[in-house]
Amino acid sequence: MKPKLFESLNQNGEFKEHVETQKIKANTHPFLKRYCEMGVKEGLFSDSAGAIGRLHDTIVQAAYPDMIGRDIINVLPTTEALERFPLDQKAIAYKYAEGAATRLSGTKNGLVEVSTNILAESSEEWTREFLEDATWNVLNSMVDRVGRTLGEEETNRIISLYGEVADADLAGGDALDQDSAVMDWEAVVNLHNALRAENWKPTVLALNETQLHQLLCDDKFIHAQYLPSAQTSLDQAAVTSVLGMRVQASTLVPNGTAYALDTRVASVMLLRRDVTVEDWEDIKNGNYGVRATTRFGIGVLRSTAIAKMTNISQTLT
Repeated sequence: MKPKLFESLNQNGEFKEHVETQKIKANTHPFLKRYCEMGVKEGLFSDSAGAIGRLHDTIVQAAYPDMIGRDIINVLPTTEALERFPLDQKAIAYKYAEGAATRLSGTKNGLVEVSTNILAESSEEWTREFLEDATWNVLNSMVDRVGRTLGEEETNRIISLYGEVADADLAGGDALDQDSAVMDWEAVVNLHNALRAENWKPTVLALNETQLHQLLCDDKFIHAQYLPSAQTSLDQAAVTSVLGMRVQASTLVPNGTAYALDTRVASVMLLRRDVTVEDWEDIKNGNYGVRATTRFGIGVLRSTAIAKMTNISQTLT
């Protein structure tokens, strides 16, 4: 679920109120004022409304490539502070709050509560004097960095959720051990099989960039007999799909670990507030800047829809 750009969000009444507040601050807040002045000078927009829109879209576009977390979990928008999901009798779920996961057994708990109280945030701040001299390229680079950091922060929370699941609760009753060997075709098949044995449908393969490059060293991933050319791009050094699983690679996934997931049922991310951009100030220390946040809740609903492989070689050979 990609964060919405400014134009589509501007139809929302609550968001429009937020924009009006930021437009007023653009006349006095050192960062917003300078951002608006330099953007108008460069001919990128004509007023404070255009500046707020450009600021929002820049952060969203910078954040999204690092938000692979949203591609490895079922994302559902919500306006509620808490939602309750029924558990299957034999299901093991995990409730995530305050940086830790709590194990819930379906035999003892009929429901798992997912609270939208997690705040992912990123900010940059600078002195008034620095901002007074900052050029457009410098300002835009700062904003871009805020977006990338926000995307990483959100993804880290989701990957941590999967890491909290006890091995005994995973598909097959344990993590698969690759015995220090590289990630290869057989390893992918084993992960796929672990989920199919639980009667789930693997939809995503999540792994570290090192494991992705290990796959590219396996000729089965560049041989059309195994994978159509549309699913492997040597120019982009990417495998987009294998055995019906979308491949999501990121350095945020621990090196030496890979997951196969049925994202339809394994877990849920309730998105209470998507990317929101606002001014940031520390008046006491004379620092001003920009802050971006998302508010959400996450939880595992069926741990057997998660297959995990560990002890994979952390080098290409």
